[in-house]
Amino acid sequence: MLTTTLRRLAKYTAVAAAAFTMSVQAAEPIKIGSFLSVTGPASFLGDPELKTLEMYVERINENGGVLGRQLELIHYDDQGNASNARSFASRLIRSDQVDIIVGGSTTGATMASVPLVEQAGIPFISLAGAVVITDPVKKWVFKTPQSDRMAAERILADMKDRGITKIGLISGTGGFGASGRTQTLNVAKDMGIEVVADVTYSGSDTDMTAQLTNIRNTKGVEGVINFGFGQGPAIVTRNYDQLGMELPFYQSHGVASDGFLNLAGKAAEGLRLPGSPLLVPDSLSDEDPQKSVVQKYKAEYEEQWGQSVSTFGGYAYDGLMLAVRAIEAAGSTDKAAVRDALESIQGYVGVTGEFNMSADDHNGLDAGSFRILEVQNGGWMLID
Repeated sequence: MLTTTLRRLAKYTAVAAAAFTMSVQAAEPIKIGSFLSVTGPASFLGDPELKTLEMYVERINENGGVLGRQLELIHYDDQGNASNARSFASRLIRSDQVDIIVGGSTTGATMASVPLVEQAGIPFISLAGAVVITDPVKKWVFKTPQSDRMAAERILADMKDRGITKIGLISGTGGFGASGRTQTLNVAKDMGIEVVADVTYSGSDTDMTAQLTNIRNTKGVEGVINFGFGQGPAIVTRNYDQLGMELPFYQSHGVASDGFLNLAGKAAEGLRLPGSPLLVPDSLSDEDPQKSVVQKYKAEYEEQWGQSVSTFGGYAYDGLMLAVRAIEAAGSTDKAAVRDALESIQGYVGVTGEFNMSADDHNGLDAGSFRILEVQNGGWMLID
């Protein structure tokens, strides 16, 4: 009799211990890790990204969290330095033990961290643009911005529609600019467009007049593309205007923000680029599934922070919402299950576009998710 009682007591104790453990686990926050370029030369990327993550983590928690658990955002400022990013990624994985990472403002920061992420087996949603991030596909790596290849496709298609078949290409030598240059050269070849001038500039250059003069003096140039981000594209734009170059001029999605317009000033008038509908939400048709999404995000961000919304903040919004969607679909924070859920996301309409992930596509967007925008009267105008 005593033995039976002891057995029952042990059973009840074990059940109670298991229930207690489950209760403790349920109460633990879901840790969202992030490293972003909040300060430094890429702060125009990282600052709105961090503001977006902070705002929506708070709002999600106010509405009950995810799977009944609160979200905890653990973030570091890599200052646009790839070495810093790698160190912070290591800290997030080993010390902070985060459940998923949403971050990486730049291609350099992202790629420096990829080996650690792959080795640890933790889902990582990058906010950077270069095609190399997800092509070739990496098991644990996803991203929200369209790739530089898609940007090149969209720009060159618009150029071709305008009868432009010979172009000048100017690009930054950093990770984003160099990758954009490579993709533009490849896409141009596929589309039968000839790159007759090809020049570059470094991140420390403060005047690109010489490079642009080279393009202007090249016979046959009908239009010009600049691939870069940061201060460089604004300098190129101002120098382009100073030289009186009147050829059709395009920038990449790396400068799709009101901040770029402020830097470039009147010199930006007439240039085109592939950008997010977030910059022209009210120009979208009522039938466009993105209209309500981008209008809502724009209104909430600008009310909260008192500053213009940014395409780059939109990348962070999509990254966080994809992470939440995957965790909910997985029913847990099990890293392998969340990774599988991310890879299975279909039909998610975000700020950047409609995401359709697969085992062969960890970006889930196509070139059609870009809209062609033109600067008119100091603001963005939807062209296509």
